[in-house]
Amino acid sequence: MPGLALGWGNVTKMEIRPLTADDDLDAQRDLGERAFGAMPPAVRDGWLRRNALTVAAGRYLAVFDGSRQVGGAAFFDMRQWWAGRELPMAGVASVKMAPEARGQGTGRRLMTELLREIAERGYPLSALYPATMPIYRSLGWELAGGRYQATIPTRSLRDLVPPDAAVPGRSLPVLRKATVADAAGVISVLGRAHQAARDCGPVTRDLASVEDWLAHGEEYRYLGDDAFLAYEWQRGNTGLFAGWLAAASPEGTRALWSLLAAHSSTADTVEVRTSPDNPVWLLLRERDARLVKLSKWMLRVVDAKAAIAGRGFPDGVSLAVRLTIIDDCLPRNSGRWDLVIDGGQGRLERAATGSTAPGSTAPGSGSGTGTLTLGARGLAALYGGTPVATLRLAGLAAGGSPAGDAALSAAFSGLAFMLDDF
Repeated sequence: MPGLALGWGNVTKMEIRPLTADDDLDAQRDLGERAFGAMPPAVRDGWLRRNALTVAAGRYLAVFDGSRQVGGAAFFDMRQWWAGRELPMAGVASVKMAPEARGQGTGRRLMTELLREIAERGYPLSALYPATMPIYRSLGWELAGGRYQATIPTRSLRDLVPPDAAVPGRSLPVLRKATVADAAGVISVLGRAHQAARDCGPVTRDLASVEDWLAHGEEYRYLGDDAFLAYEWQRGNTGLFAGWLAAASPEGTRALWSLLAAHSSTADTVEVRTSPDNPVWLLLRERDARLVKLSKWMLRVVDAKAAIAGRGFPDGVSLAVRLTIIDDCLPRNSGRWDLVIDGGQGRLERAATGSTAPGSTAPGSGSGTGTLTLGARGLAALYGGTPVATLRLAGLAAGGSPAGDAALSAAFSGLAFMLDDF
């Protein structure tokens, strides 16, 4: 990708380009600490090691004022699950600008170039956790899902509600300690768990990133044929924190919770990243668990046609709707489209000139007679499961019809969540 020269006032020129192995990654670490606070030494070492992989893959852009780095942003190569199907997703992280370089529009130019690079690499989707939202909204990202955490007394896990109808011959799987050699297996188990649950929003990382995590992370990790758990002691050793808990079967689910329950004599609680509809709520005998939403993440539809084709949809939903998409940053998404969803799959095709919009009565019908108009933000929020009625109230959708609204809301329904907090 060629560098992008940017004027900054009347004083100097800025350049945005990918970092290379010859550049000083520690300068980006310093910018991050100036923006978000100092890292403990162990965290700092891990940040440098992980982001060296991102630099080697050409996924770390930096802003240069001459030879001095004054900003940067990166994206991770991820897979994101939507209603049982996975798509490539660029997870944006490490976005920062030096304090003295803020307020000049350079941050927006950096994110514009990053979005361009993500699009050129063919990612249908991008997601991020925002420290502030205006800059991302101006480029088409919008809130789409949450990251949730539950606090459960470990004593409540010792005696789970038995199943109404256990499958004969099915016992709890054997869980073993996971090693670096299990990286591909961990990715596979997480994917199968999200696929089986038809989850919306959770992600898995690339093999190199998972290998690095298994080699250097401090959590205790356990892997079964269809279950994975990673947890650690919290500060003070009074409770546990489980950042990853996923299973693709009832037996795997019980095995993971039972392993955590084994700590009930020494750990008072377990805090676990989870989905709001985790089956644990149906396994506990009492209402002992407390669920909180820690943060919300933003989604960007980078390639509308590929994003629709790759997403899963409810099997019983069938629709044909005319959409007008307005995307100033990525013009290839803009225009009139026919969205067709049937049999759990969708497709987005360019509407023929002069053709009749589905649900309308005349060629070229306007947005008030069948055509729903969405900007990039509205498209992202709809993709993430936001009902069309909510989009209308927020000013993110116009036109269409009540029948089309109901069909679209049913097709994209789903409570989007993530376990990862990149």
